[in-house]
Amino acid sequence: MIFTSFLRETLCRTKNLMLSRTCSIHICTKAIQNMISSRGLYQHANQLLSRKASHRLSSQVRGVKSRKNPHTERQEEEWRKRNRTVLTYIAAAGVGMIGMSYAAVPLYRLYCQTSGLGGTAQSSHDAEQVESMTPVKDRIIKITFNADVHASMQWNFKPQQSEIYVIPGETALAFYKAKNPTDKPVIGISTYNVVPFEAGQYFNKIQCFCFEEQRLNPKEEVDMPVFFYIDPEFDEDPRMAKVDTITLSYTFFEAKEGQKPPIPGYS
Repeated sequence: MIFTSFLRETLCRTKNLMLSRTCSIHICTKAIQNMISSRGLYQHANQLLSRKASHRLSSQVRGVKSRKNPHTERQEEEWRKRNRTVLTYIAAAGVGMIGMSYAAVPLYRLYCQTSGLGGTAQSSHDAEQVESMTPVKDRIIKITFNADVHASMQWNFKPQQSEIYVIPGETALAFYKAKNPTDKPVIGISTYNVVPFEAGQYFNKIQCFCFEEQRLNPKEEVDMPVFFYIDPEFDEDPRMAKVDTITLSYTFFEAKEGQKPPIPGYS
């Protein structure tokens, strides 16, 4: 009986001990699970907060970008208008300079022919003025003639007289001769000037072959007349007091596309 009682008591104690340990393990497990779930919620909350903060920041940045300063917009528009205006002026100036470069040579040549600048003989004349001129018979001037050709020009070109004597107020006639010795047609164009340069304003041409294209066929030879006079005012100009000789010079160039003869007096 005593052994049976002791056995029962031992079994009861063992059972109670096992129950207490089971409860402790269960409580620990619950606690650990609660801790894990709490940390997960904390991390999840942090993630949500960080996402909301980044979304709010990006929204603010987009709002700042979308809201533009009206004053800045007006300044940008004014700058665009100014830039367009400056570009328009620059383009117009460029076009004008190109046009002036093309027109400069013929305009300057026309001015030289009218004013006698650069030793260019004047080509304008009035028939009534020529008929009514009073010759200055006590002033004799020697006119010498010169002829040149450009290096690329294959013509033979020379004056038919080396010199003549004229008096201011009377017309005179001289001739040049040109020949094409090649076996192909050649077109030439000539420039001229007068030396001394100051005498060019008094040397008036009535007829000449300058600045006109002259076509010579193979082996062709032609005479080219120059009809001119010295203005009587030549005798009244103090600068011409010691001028007794005037040289009329012609230079022939081959007329090619894109090639222009030089300006008279500066060749």
